[in-house]
Amino acid sequence: MPEVIQKIDKIYSPEDYFSSLQDRTLRIFLLGKAVEDPLHHPVIRPSINAMAATYQLALDTPDLASVLSPYTGQRVSRFLHICQSAQDLVLQNKMQRRLGQITGTCFQRCVGMDALNALHSVTYEMDEAHGTGYHARFLQFVAMLHEGNWVLGGAMTDVKGDRSLPPHQQADPDLYVHITRRTNAGVYITGAKAHQTGCINSHWMVVMPTTRLTAEDREYAIIGAVPVDAPGITYIYGRQSCDTRSLEGGNIDVGNALYGGQEAMVVFEEVFIPRELIFMDGEYDFAALLVDRFTAYHRRSYVCKSGVGDVLIGAAASIAEMNGIDKASHIKDKLVEMTHLNETVYATGIAASFQGQATKSGCFLCDSMLANVCKHHVTKLPYEIGRLAQDLGGGLVATMPSEKDLNHPEIGHLVQKYLKGKANVPTEDRMRMLRLIENMTLGRNAVGYLTESLHGAGSPQAQRIQIARLMQLEYKKRLAHILAGIPIETNHDALIDELGEYFGRVFQLPD
Repeated sequence: MPEVIQKIDKIYSPEDYFSSLQDRTLRIFLLGKAVEDPLHHPVIRPSINAMAATYQLALDTPDLASVLSPYTGQRVSRFLHICQSAQDLVLQNKMQRRLGQITGTCFQRCVGMDALNALHSVTYEMDEAHGTGYHARFLQFVAMLHEGNWVLGGAMTDVKGDRSLPPHQQADPDLYVHITRRTNAGVYITGAKAHQTGCINSHWMVVMPTTRLTAEDREYAIIGAVPVDAPGITYIYGRQSCDTRSLEGGNIDVGNALYGGQEAMVVFEEVFIPRELIFMDGEYDFAALLVDRFTAYHRRSYVCKSGVGDVLIGAAASIAEMNGIDKASHIKDKLVEMTHLNETVYATGIAASFQGQATKSGCFLCDSMLANVCKHHVTKLPYEIGRLAQDLGGGLVATMPSEKDLNHPEIGHLVQKYLKGKANVPTEDRMRMLRLIENMTLGRNAVGYLTESLHGAGSPQAQRIQIARLMQLEYKKRLAHILAGIPIETNHDALIDELGEYFGRVFQLPD
């Protein structure tokens, strides 16, 4: 157990969470400098605040954002819960949308939540196939997370090097995380994971393979948990558009002064994973199953973007009102279109969860087809919502003078005078709303709303590949042949199996 974590018995509140981050020894680099105190760093702190909002929501609406732990008998974050029903999956989505509404950005805990649920079933089925003992170890780890109500981060995306080559054929073996040596006590790993969300703000990370593997890639087939302050880990903080505005003072130009997202490259150099925290070691044949299940969970988790979209729609409607154009029919139509697109994202994610079914381990898995459809919408629709928000905001979204100009003793009155909209709306309020739109579509939180929507949980082509695998063309062709009056030859037993799978996916309701 990391020393700093031992100082905190359990995290109940944002204040407890902030305390758990104090005095940790993490090797972090940001803008070419070592960061000694990430908790109070002005660039990092907004992302910590966004993470803390997950604890505040659990206090404010415990039925939505927390659950009764089967291990402790006390409430813990829903982000640590193993889903026992389709309703559990649906409540995850409702929690995610609410947090998107509260923060207007990425709150960084979905990867860990989705990793826990994927690992529950995969470790169970690995044990069934290979006679290993991973599932019991995994449950002990989950119980430990519940004891402290800790934050778990996931680390899946390797830096990948030459994408045309599998891990074992890379010129540099470290371009995928792999085992470098073994002892009786555990294993050591080396490599790097790219754009890891909320890693510095977490207490633990679970390291997972990023792609399907072969027998030659056995040393890359490693799943294990490590504390974020484990020796040998270096964090190189990712740049975000307009991120240095938080170093300038003031709170208008940043757009969203309180909340932000976080990504970093995580470098592992001979990092030790003890045997009791290893949940895969060489079982390369289960890497693809893990990736498939994790991405199914994680792709429907992108309903969080509908919560962020709610904020952006509100900002667009507000700036239209401040500009005195909110009654125009084309303005109303654009807001309707933004809402239609936003609810489409939410609907597909909720549907994927609602149609979840139990795996062998008892954990519920969302509908993979609809999860991939949800994420594929997310790769496109937020961009159109963002375009419409910029349309309603006007050119000042990108050309507005700064807060320092507004407050300047010589020219401030000119900014006040000429950036006025409706007479009863303070100029500063109008500037703040325009900066929020900029923040979400061009600035720091566009990382979480736009680029992450495109590439997070796999690029658009990754979803299209999964949709192609799941689209059941042969069954649909049979439907067309029957109604067209064309005789078909079919394997009756195979047809019954496929029909059962199809109607089970489409129509089965939760208990």
